[in-house]
Amino acid sequence: MTDVVPTLSADSVRQIIAESLLPEEYHGKRVLLIIPDATRTAPLPLLFDAVYQTLRSSVKQFDVLVALGTHPPMSDVQICEMLGIKAPERGRLFATMQFFNHEWDNPEQLIQVGTLSKAETQEISGGLLEEDVPVTINKLVLDYDILLVLGPVFPHEVVGFSGGNKYFFPGIAGQEILNFFHWLGALITNVGIIGLKYTPVRAVVDRAAAMIPTPRRCLAFVVAKDGNLHGLYYGTPESAWNQAADLSSQVHIKWVEKPYRQILSCAPLMYDELWVAGKCMYKLEPVVADGGELIIYAPHLERISITHGELIEQIGYHCRAYFTEQWERFQDYPRGVLAHSTHVRGTGTFENGVEKCRVRVTLASQVPKEVCEKINLGYRDPKTIDVESFANREDEGVLLVRKAGEMLYRLNSERDV
Repeated sequence: MTDVVPTLSADSVRQIIAESLLPEEYHGKRVLLIIPDATRTAPLPLLFDAVYQTLRSSVKQFDVLVALGTHPPMSDVQICEMLGIKAPERGRLFATMQFFNHEWDNPEQLIQVGTLSKAETQEISGGLLEEDVPVTINKLVLDYDILLVLGPVFPHEVVGFSGGNKYFFPGIAGQEILNFFHWLGALITNVGIIGLKYTPVRAVVDRAAAMIPTPRRCLAFVVAKDGNLHGLYYGTPESAWNQAADLSSQVHIKWVEKPYRQILSCAPLMYDELWVAGKCMYKLEPVVADGGELIIYAPHLERISITHGELIEQIGYHCRAYFTEQWERFQDYPRGVLAHSTHVRGTGTFENGVEKCRVRVTLASQVPKEVCEKINLGYRDPKTIDVESFANREDEGVLLVRKAGEMLYRLNSERDV
């Protein structure tokens, strides 16, 4: 990680966008802007306004699709707030603009654009998986002339680095390919994939995106600690992401000398369920010592997952081997949910019916103790935790991360591995 990378001024951001979105490319076109939901740090009001002001006079239609993946839908009011649109403006300046939530589990909203063959999945996964995978995506992609992705790039537990074509898969994808590559990422493991640029999962995402018949463009950006941008890149999703991932690897990875025996990983308010607050584990798992404890501190968090909570309560949080060694028992569960489970629980073994996880994961939230015990997580009452008591104790093997989930921590000894 480095603190010397400068940030862009608001005027510079507007200038880059104005110089990138050329009128001759967008004139008379129907444009679908694909954006993240509120679980990502991003100066969307500035970026959205700059894109809108640049394109408004030249495009035929300009609509917005929230790339939810399997996250809960957002209301019109929430989308407006996220984009910086004031209530009076919605019915005046943006009256003809449509806001869409992706519906990953609604077959009527999806269309198949291709298939990843057994031979392809075997090749991409290095033999870990071998199956035909239907490539389904939100059918809105066929109603527009240009698909414009606007999203940040961070180290990511499933694909290596987020952004780029990930806004199509899983952002606006169907569940078959979503479950396939999340499970592929789980088989490789979070530690084995996070913060690596080119991964088998990235190859799946890029190959699937190439099947989309509509032209794809991307504004990929890298967010600084203060919410401003270190960089903003335009091009195809592949080229823009490529540049942004290089910069993210400089500013979003903190290299440390030794692992920590205890980490207090504080979840920001934007992580309102464990499904996304799990990032507090993903980004820090590489620097937790064997047998150490990672505490996800989230006093505001009330639930495991709106979408997947019931399934998670059935299977719990376990290491990869717990599932692979009992596959007949778990093979009918969505593999995306199984993958999430392994990522939150981390690496471990399952031998002779006994699971041994490398790290103790404790949840300090409003989720009751009995639920934590049921899903195989430790429990702490957040009221009993003095956050400041964890500060400035790195020499003791204790680490406080005040805003966890986006900065990746890794050991210096792994730099050249």
